[in-house]
Amino acid sequence: MNRLQDRVAVITGAAGGIGYATAKRFADEGAKVVIVDLNEEVGQRVATEFGGIFIKADVTSEEDVARMYKVAFDTYGRIDIAFNNAGISPPDDDSILVTGLEAWRRVQEVNLTSVFLCCKNVIPYMQKGGKGSIINTASFVATMGAATSQISYTASKGGVLAMSRELGVQFAKQGIRVNALSPGPVNTPMLRELFAKDPVRAARRLVHIPFGRFAEASEIAAAVAFLASDDSSFITASNFLVDGGISGSYVTPLEGE
Repeated sequence: MNRLQDRVAVITGAAGGIGYATAKRFADEGAKVVIVDLNEEVGQRVATEFGGIFIKADVTSEEDVARMYKVAFDTYGRIDIAFNNAGISPPDDDSILVTGLEAWRRVQEVNLTSVFLCCKNVIPYMQKGGKGSIINTASFVATMGAATSQISYTASKGGVLAMSRELGVQFAKQGIRVNALSPGPVNTPMLRELFAKDPVRAARRLVHIPFGRFAEASEIAAAVAFLASDDSSFITASNFLVDGGISGSYVTPLEGE
């Protein structure tokens, strides 16, 4: 399947997890991938693996974000897809009663302000081409309360969802689609680190998933590829939940029920 043949896709946070899996899926479907990450060694390796280019950038820096899209456009002459995926979930982002202002601001900068900067800077390139697909990584916690509090993370993802809706409405007539992707818990290094540090807290996430397992990054990447492709040509300003049924479940049934 080559739904993305010769399209140019810029992926932030592409050195691992969902970003890496999406770069692979995009490349498999024929896209030219632009790998953006702070990890230069791994990012360059990923770009080489998938035949793309690597750009080291801090997505909280407007100068870096403007530069990364300019390099992508100057290299390939177009930008068709922007997957704004970079994000953090640090341990000092916890209950509102214990989370400090510095932790709050740091998470907001990486998870929300970066999406604002990426959308602001990529939309003009898509306007030149008359179309484009922007996919912003939100989370299922933008839709429902988290079982384990990460107050700034949850608030940032709610902001991503609301911003994606507004941009999707604003730019639809220009052929630019903007959607929020809301994954449930995903089997990524970030989640495995949480299990190692706090298995009780991590296990609380698993009990709410009807499938009884976490998503694989490749399953999330498949959803991103759909939103990036013309198969989703009439979808914009949406909250695309890929959460294993969490948001639809009151309780998770016992085995055999």
